[in-house]
Amino acid sequence: MKRRFIAACAIAAAVSAAATGCVPNTTGAGAGPTTAPVPARTGQVRDLTRAEELRISDAAEVLTERCMNRAGFAYWTGTRLSLEESRSPGYVNDDVDWAAEHGYGSRIQEKAGRARQANPNGTYRAGLTPQRRQAYDKALDGGRDATVLTAEIPTPAGTGRISKRLGGCSAQAEKELYGDPKAWFRAEKAVTNLQPLYVPRITRDKKFTDALADWARCMAAAGYRYADPPAAQDAVARRTAGLGADEAPPDASEASEASEAADASAASATSPTSATSAAFEAEKRVAVAEARCARASALAAVARERETYYRGTLPDRYGELIDTRRRLERDAYTRAARITGPRA
Repeated sequence: MKRRFIAACAIAAAVSAAATGCVPNTTGAGAGPTTAPVPARTGQVRDLTRAEELRISDAAEVLTERCMNRAGFAYWTGTRLSLEESRSPGYVNDDVDWAAEHGYGSRIQEKAGRARQANPNGTYRAGLTPQRRQAYDKALDGGRDATVLTAEIPTPAGTGRISKRLGGCSAQAEKELYGDPKAWFRAEKAVTNLQPLYVPRITRDKKFTDALADWARCMAAAGYRYADPPAAQDAVARRTAGLGADEAPPDASEASEASEAADASAASATSPTSATSAAFEAEKRVAVAEARCARASALAAVARERETYYRGTLPDRYGELIDTRRRLERDAYTRAARITGPRA
């Protein structure tokens, strides 16, 4: 369960430009923080909302486009998902309306994948001469001359190191937004890698395990026997990928898996489109049950509260990094708001 919790955090962080926690706050559409709020140690700067995070990433794209145009190259910003589409369920989702509309977000992921494939930047770069292509790469990310940034990240065994190359218009965009790309990289990478330090304590916490047991009983009553939310999400993903019910995770309800598989099989006999629709309807049914049970058991609320508590017990040096990250991100949002508008 601990690995699943951390994996869900990692997925959420990958989807979110700056996620710092594991359980999304669904108290308002785009209004609240994307994660459980963590009290600041040295200041009163709050976490950004998901809408604010997206505005920073959108501003970075706009700045990169302007910079590349000045360098003599065409550049297109990526197709943007809506604010509603850009959220991540995280470890557990308790937004019933979102689940009823999007399930676990499989169609949103497909939409994002199609947008990436259709991005004209790759085609444009491929059409350049070798010399111009080399100049394009250097203008975009510095090429071989890019600066290597290094940050220490916390691990249960001590510390590790992570690096990235940053140069060209990508570096210029970060500098215009964050002021100090090196400080931002150090703070952002340290904070987004804090989960392994406190997640094991959450998964052993009685409040959390009691709420999880209540959630599992609620799901069983709805016809879905899963040990935890990631098990439900994994089963749906495997089914969507076309795996048979006999290959479903061992903690899944055989009856519910067989029923959903039969629905999909019957639909596929009609047409591929029907099969896809049936799979998505099955995904939404499980996601809605998860969300309802997350509310009934208070699992999402307990997970957020326990995450806030255990993150608050981390050593002061991590609290200072959290504050630094918040300050730099808040400054970046102020600048981003002057560059581009919010997502719809």
